[in-house]
Amino acid sequence: MSAFEPPRYATLTDVGVKRSHNQDACAAKPAVDAATYASCGHIFIVADGMGGHAVGEKASVKAVRDIPHLYQKHVHEGVVAALRRAFAETNAGIHEIGQQNPEFRGMGTTSTALILRPEGAWIGHVGDSRAYRIRGNTVEQLTFDHSWVWEIARRTGVDPDELGDFKRNVIIRSLGPDPEVEVDIEGPHPVLPGDVFLLCSDGLTGLVKPEEIGAIVNVLSLESAVRLLVHLANLRGGPDNITVILVRVPGGPQDADPRHRSSSPLARFQGTLSRHWPVWTILMGSAAALLSLLFHLQELKTLSLPLFLLASLIILVGIIGLVHSILRAPAETAGPDMPHTDPEMEQPRTLNIYRQHDCTITSERLSQFCETEQQLIDKLKEHNIPVDWEAHARFAAPADGDLRDAFRLRCEAILLLADAFHKARHKQESFQPSWTTPTQH
Repeated sequence: MSAFEPPRYATLTDVGVKRSHNQDACAAKPAVDAATYASCGHIFIVADGMGGHAVGEKASVKAVRDIPHLYQKHVHEGVVAALRRAFAETNAGIHEIGQQNPEFRGMGTTSTALILRPEGAWIGHVGDSRAYRIRGNTVEQLTFDHSWVWEIARRTGVDPDELGDFKRNVIIRSLGPDPEVEVDIEGPHPVLPGDVFLLCSDGLTGLVKPEEIGAIVNVLSLESAVRLLVHLANLRGGPDNITVILVRVPGGPQDADPRHRSSSPLARFQGTLSRHWPVWTILMGSAAALLSLLFHLQELKTLSLPLFLLASLIILVGIIGLVHSILRAPAETAGPDMPHTDPEMEQPRTLNIYRQHDCTITSERLSQFCETEQQLIDKLKEHNIPVDWEAHARFAAPADGDLRDAFRLRCEAILLLADAFHKARHKQESFQPSWTTPTQH
């Protein structure tokens, strides 16, 4: 992200099925011009409040309001210092409210902030809300859960999921309960055109697997994806509030309408050609030079000389383009685990990717979503909930059997049905599904 271009993003927060109040909060503050982008960047943040609905709601709202403001206030000190001070001062403010008001004792909130700047993506994090980066068919978790189960897993070297439900909901670090707090600052993570960043509360990740999240994001628009993700969490019980922010970095093929995206070999070849045009240009120029040599050997000088000059020009353009691309985006050529230099601290920073998941669309995942769709159809008919069945019929499986298109259509069909289901749930709150939650990996 070396030049200013507004990112595409979508946000959604939902109370869930079993809670009476929404203690989650979120905010999006994209830069409005190139100067603001260069100095502050685009800011996105989620928070999950704790301590009773009125108390938790107050803490989370304060976090998503104060952290962006304080970060912008201190950003002249550098990203790391600004994020650390923003979280620390917000923590002090929440703690003071809790100390001065007995009814607010114990108030707290998790918070995860994403800053997209020219040099990459920065993350400030406290608690068990999460940040992910979705790049192609890989979902990468960029935050460490400050929970008891993740801390035990870190100390023992065991995968957190292998510890079962052992103190899974016990948070060991949050904003508010203590006068001081330790903040995780991660970054700058390399950013490529088309990357999607996800911020969410644990109301989503407790019920929807990262592999599912990545597959859905890769076939739907951001607005449709956040709605479907929230719907899936609710359909699987919705025991907690659910908040999702999706941010797509401009410039990738995903900027096109998802319905018109193609995974055909021709489309992949075109994408490769556009990304590596300097190399292809040099190869084409070399081929033209060889052809001019052949003409020269055949004593066709009227053809060989102009072709040689043209080949030289093509090769020169390719070399210039290659040098320009290397100098313009050095961070993009680095691997995700390679150290990068923080210009503010003038020392290498180790980038942490805590987990990686493959979100490739498979026939098994398609079958799972077909089953979800059929369950929805059965429930809607059982409870006589009105649905636009003609619109639903348009989401038939593609005749050519393309797996990606079939999965996209199933996602759109589930979204249509879940929207109808959601409207009926508000009219009749006793109608609460609790379908089997997929096993976490």
